[in-house]
Amino acid sequence: MEDPILSPSSPYDLLFQALTLIPIRHYLFALFVIWTIFFYNFLEFHFLGDTILQHFRCRVNLIFNPDSPLYHGVVSRCKILHGRYVATPWLASPHLQTCFLNFNGLPPVFSYTRHLFRASDGGTIALDWVTNSNVLDGALNNQNVIKKEDTTPIAVVIPGLTSDSSSAYLMHLAYNTAKSGWNVVISNHRGLGGVSVTSDRFYNAGWTEDIRVVLGHLQQEYPMAPLFAIGTSIGANILVKYLGEEGEKTPLRGAVAICSPWDLLIGDRFICRTFKQKLYDKALTIGLQGYAQLHEPQYTRLANWEGIKKSRSIRDFDNHATCRVGEFETVDIYYRKSSSTQYVENVAVPLLCISALDDPLCTKEAIPWDECRANKNIVLATTNHGGHLAFFEGLTASSLWWVRATNEFLGALSCSDYMHVQKVSSRSVKQEEPSINQGPYLNIAEDGLVAAVNYEQETSTATIRSGVGTRGSNQTGPKHKDDVTKRSFNELCRQKKRSIWWLGYIGVVTGFPLVGLLINYIFRKKQRPTTSKKY
Repeated sequence: MEDPILSPSSPYDLLFQALTLIPIRHYLFALFVIWTIFFYNFLEFHFLGDTILQHFRCRVNLIFNPDSPLYHGVVSRCKILHGRYVATPWLASPHLQTCFLNFNGLPPVFSYTRHLFRASDGGTIALDWVTNSNVLDGALNNQNVIKKEDTTPIAVVIPGLTSDSSSAYLMHLAYNTAKSGWNVVISNHRGLGGVSVTSDRFYNAGWTEDIRVVLGHLQQEYPMAPLFAIGTSIGANILVKYLGEEGEKTPLRGAVAICSPWDLLIGDRFICRTFKQKLYDKALTIGLQGYAQLHEPQYTRLANWEGIKKSRSIRDFDNHATCRVGEFETVDIYYRKSSSTQYVENVAVPLLCISALDDPLCTKEAIPWDECRANKNIVLATTNHGGHLAFFEGLTASSLWWVRATNEFLGALSCSDYMHVQKVSSRSVKQEEPSINQGPYLNIAEDGLVAAVNYEQETSTATIRSGVGTRGSNQTGPKHKDDVTKRSFNELCRQKKRSIWWLGYIGVVTGFPLVGLLINYIFRKKQRPTTSKKY
């Protein structure tokens, strides 16, 4: 009989025999561990890091100018921004947070009040309102009419790409902001919120005209209510671009930008870099194609419909649709012109910017760190985690951290002296009356200085502060030129007792050289014939 130890068996045969002796449950456990490690890294989980290094990794990083009055006067009092953000344990992944927000999000239950606003080009914008009385004490009621003299602050929200007021993150924001004592209005993009496109203009990442006209409308309808704005994702890019374009002229008292893409060209390169980003790119493209299908007649006429249907990326859609409708030569030109980074230095209102460094859609590479630090009106708050517009917190994921941080910042800003005050130059005030009714007339001061002034003031101080000009329709000017001259002279005489003497003095001083020239001219004219006779 042959000894098995001395048998010439292959080493692989011996290894196979040894493996067969291991129980199957051990193999299943090893497979589970391998898949867990793979998905932990693939989905970028950070649960273990948050648990072990919570004190260091979860702090909010604030970027600001050392001489910033916004930080020292407002942000320094915000405890949330000086605290930590710890993600919900079972959502401790930027991808899980982002997906959970879009597919569920656990939004609060309430209803909007819709007002349709018609722009000058015929476009229709749906304004969805949530007033403080709607959510007061958690009870819904019908007391949602805002009076013209209401002084309650209004937060204007600009949604992200293909988002409308029904999106979960916007419902979180609107409900909690209204519950904190504010009135909230979501300015839906054209063609979203169940409203048809009624003009040949569509919104895009750099389209600021809609927010400009909406703010002007709200300022006119509610002149006593301070206006603030909150932009999310693409809406944040639009908001920052608008603030840079308007500068001191904007009626906004303050603003917040959440998860802005900042530089669209960098974002375009980022979103097609890896397999995970390409999944997001494809998902957003499907959303854009769905938006285009809702308005197929307009896109068929204005854009390349076949190219839209075959688009496989956001860049493809922008090439066949956005550039055609917006009249951009190339996609890169559209991205460069629409990026808000180049407008950061011109922002003149208090602006809080919140971004997550692990945002799977808006890369941290596009954040304008130096530009934000150079502008004293901007404070940039970044967290290591949070995903895109998610920032779920608590064991039940019932709240969003950035919503609480936004409400705390706006509340502190609205109670401070650092709110922006709109500056309107006198040149922007229209003078629509005939020039004869506008002067100028003489105004003689105590020191004898003479200045030109209008006969009647056309714009009140309160109107200038609110940024709305008036025509002075209650003025009743003279009908004839003689009456105007007489009235102007009488007004001049009433100002000072010695006004007539000053006027006479001015007439003599200014007229004496003219009289001398006239006498000299007449004398020379009489002497000219006598001189000619000598020749």
